Amino acid sequence: MDFTPSAKTQDFVKRVKAFMRTHIQPVEQQYWADIASAGHGNDWKRWQISPVVEELKAKAKAEGLWNMFLPDEKLGAGLSTLEYALVAEETGRSFMAPEIFNCNAPDTGNMEVLWKYGSEHQQELWLKPLLAGEIRSVFSMTEPDVASSDATNMQATAIVDGNSIVVNGKKHWSSGLGDPRSRVAIAMARTPDDTKDRHHQHSMVLVPLDTPGVEIVRMQSVFGEFDEPHGHGEVHYNNVKVPLTNVVKAPGAGFEIAQGRLGPGRIHHCMRCIGAAEAALDLTIARGMSRVAFGKPIINLGGNRERLADARIAIDQARLLTLHAAWKLDVLGPMGAMAEVSAIKVIAPNMLQSVVDNAIQIHGGTGVSRDTPLAQFFIQARSLRLADGPDEVHKGLIARIELAKHGFVK
Repeated sequence: MDFTPSAKTQDFVKRVKAFMRTHIQPVEQQYWADIASAGHGNDWKRWQISPVVEELKAKAKAEGLWNMFLPDEKLGAGLSTLEYALVAEETGRSFMAPEIFNCNAPDTGNMEVLWKYGSEHQQELWLKPLLAGEIRSVFSMTEPDVASSDATNMQATAIVDGNSIVVNGKKHWSSGLGDPRSRVAIAMARTPDDTKDRHHQHSMVLVPLDTPGVEIVRMQSVFGEFDEPHGHGEVHYNNVKVPLTNVVKAPGAGFEIAQGRLGPGRIHHCMRCIGAAEAALDLTIARGMSRVAFGKPIINLGGNRERLADARIAIDQARLLTLHAAWKLDVLGPMGAMAEVSAIKVIAPNMLQSVVDNAIQIHGGTGVSRDTPLAQFFIQARSLRLADGPDEVHKGLIARIELAKHGFVK
């Protein structure tokens, strides 16, 4: 295996860096300050999209820095997972950048679902406007009343009724639910079938958010932040009837689709974690060298140099493991890279949490304020240890695969 960036990757990374330096960095701090000062909080019906976002999106699209996550040369940049990984790392230095390049979750995962599994009708209706950045979407899987770390616990149902399918149930942490541009949710729910095993009894259904019976209950805060204007919310599906043609691939194919969706998405999350960690380390060094206490730069106090070295080692380890997982995903597909993807899903957020924690400490009170991105990086890291499967589930999968190598299959 060779992780040397291709010429194509190097070109995209160079142009992404330049775009972020020229267009995003000068406006980002003020962008988030304006959102915070608006003070809409949980009142998502008042959330608005800044004109700055659409202006920057138009510039990114004009420069060909658009849909870089999609390995389709006609619809995206044609980058492999491994090639895109280094682009994702660069965008991870900014909370604004992924959306500007139309490479933001959950839209990336939803677009991949529609690209891989969607019908022509579904692609025309939803994939095209998502690829164009004209609308946004929601992913609706986790439930409030069961342990969602085991997706087979799902209580929400999607029952076939003639030429329709009827969705009932409660979902929470549905990402993108508060965005005023969101138009459709991909909802995963049980479609009971006694003839099939437990991994073929779930369906993914495209539910337009204006369908009767879709009830947005609330936005949920993360460490007191509502992630405006994106949002993660609780939504109830009350006898929501949509055409059977809204089922992605087929009833019962939900788990297969989930594996295809979550593999690349986890790579993206982990590489963005690495970019965030690099940004946090840059801030650590700048702060440590510029502040003096007890007659010394604070980087020379209290073991801070060792912490700096530990951070560099941890970041590079996480990057190499993530690139390996990306390479294996490209070569063997999601099922062939399950252990590696689970490993990075544990490693990268934990690494980021540790690096950011040290960066916050060296910044003192400033580290937990909005004056730097460190507090948001910490929220990102801690949240990702739960999102797309908690650490414990991924470790359990790794252990099961390891035991199977030695003949233990239970």
